[in-house]
Amino acid sequence: MNRWQTLALLLAGGVALGLRCPRLDLRPMHNDESVNAIKFGKLWEQGEYKYDPNEYHGPTLSYATVAFSRLTGAPDFDHFTEARLRLVTVAFGIGLVLLLPLIADGLGNRATVWAAFFTAVSPAMVFYSRYYIHEMLLVFFTFLGMAASWRYWRSHKVGWALLAGAGVGLMSATKETFPITLAAGALALGLNQIWNRRLDASGVPVKAQPVLLRHLAGAAGIWLAVVVVLFSSFFTNAGGLLDSVRAYSHWSSHAGPASPHIHPWYFYLRRLIYFHAPKGPIWSEALILVLCVIGASTGFARKHLDGGNASFIRFLAFYTFALMAAYSLISYKTPWCLLNFWHGMILLAGVGAAVLSASVRKPVVRIALAVLLLAGAGQLAAQAWEGACARGEDGRSLASDPRNPYVYAQTVPDILRLVKMVDGFGKISPAGHRVLIKVMAPHGDFWPLPWYLRSFQQVGWWDELPTDPFAPIIIVSADFHAALDEKKMHLMVGLFEMRPQVFFELYVEKSLWESYLQKQPVPQGTNKND
Repeated sequence: MNRWQTLALLLAGGVALGLRCPRLDLRPMHNDESVNAIKFGKLWEQGEYKYDPNEYHGPTLSYATVAFSRLTGAPDFDHFTEARLRLVTVAFGIGLVLLLPLIADGLGNRATVWAAFFTAVSPAMVFYSRYYIHEMLLVFFTFLGMAASWRYWRSHKVGWALLAGAGVGLMSATKETFPITLAAGALALGLNQIWNRRLDASGVPVKAQPVLLRHLAGAAGIWLAVVVVLFSSFFTNAGGLLDSVRAYSHWSSHAGPASPHIHPWYFYLRRLIYFHAPKGPIWSEALILVLCVIGASTGFARKHLDGGNASFIRFLAFYTFALMAAYSLISYKTPWCLLNFWHGMILLAGVGAAVLSASVRKPVVRIALAVLLLAGAGQLAAQAWEGACARGEDGRSLASDPRNPYVYAQTVPDILRLVKMVDGFGKISPAGHRVLIKVMAPHGDFWPLPWYLRSFQQVGWWDELPTDPFAPIIIVSADFHAALDEKKMHLMVGLFEMRPQVFFELYVEKSLWESYLQKQPVPQGTNKND
């Protein structure tokens, strides 16, 4: 890559930072984020991590957070913030831009630059880079494995093979869906080799480079070593290895027809291509999809490649569309899973943008085309900012609003009123943050409250009403119709929405409430009657 292209890549990295870092605490913690945070907190405070095959996904997120926290001098867990945790996934999101030079001779230099900008501004990539869940790590490790494999294919240096093995090992230790990616990659490799060996589009047979078995064995060994080390919690939990296999029986039943996450095949594409909720803005990343189709077709037509490698682009096309088909056909869907195939589409979109530019001969037209593409990228950046970082005139943000296509089962800001009030009770209670709190919700559906109440030392959690539900502070799902104020010993001082149509009632002892009122005015929306 020349100097200008290198500078453009750095600029793309700056844009990625500018869209991912501001206001990381703007959106309340999603329940999945809070589960991951509590899991990390146990590792950070007690040095204990045990892989659970029934929930939580793999260990890489927790260990990556530990590494990041030690490097940045993090505080005790009670003083961690949403922003600090989310910086971990931000780093992996930006890492997708930093890895691009490894495949520059596959995509082509100009295509690599365009892919960097599209990665930086894609609303989906921006939104989920700011999400403390496993998906961005899975995408990053997938790309690391792919890029290292490409470098090995080009150089046959054993170091790249070992790095590819590490990438796959980290994929394995990140999320149980990694076999879908491996299957798509294997299918794409097979189809591409059939194409290459029979006759590529240029009419010249392509001779495959030999792969040394000892290098493959080394890569497999690194893969296995990473899996053993991480799932065994650095050799402190031997059962974690067996649990990593047992997890698949759980996740296969977890995606049954009764799951609320069953969606039609077009679930992902609807969010990416055109999404318009009532009274909401129009969202679309169709530009990337259109350019992706152009880029993918170029790998077969072999025209205007602009320095790209036709075989690599064909592999990427086979892989991306196979992965998209797999995720679309699986009925269990959560929107962040789209990142796995969307990243491949972004890479192909970079090829498409470069191809369009190379196909134009007149400099004036080429400049006009570049301006149009940059304008399209700017529009994507504007969507990304509005969906992740912007705050409206009323102080509300689309980052937690269901009118945003990437918001899903999201905690609503109203729950922060409850948290603020409970914290106020803790400050005026004689027991301080040792005051007893009881939280009750069906099926344990009280997340993300464990994150927000982590500084309180006596909190009990129930998935049904216990025999003795009373405590100085009681938080109970409205589904229970608990009516814990009937004995006149407690007051219900608020009804709070945690997620859309999921409400909690807050009860407090009369004496504690009276002390609270002496310290500050009655918050708007609470009940002062006794």
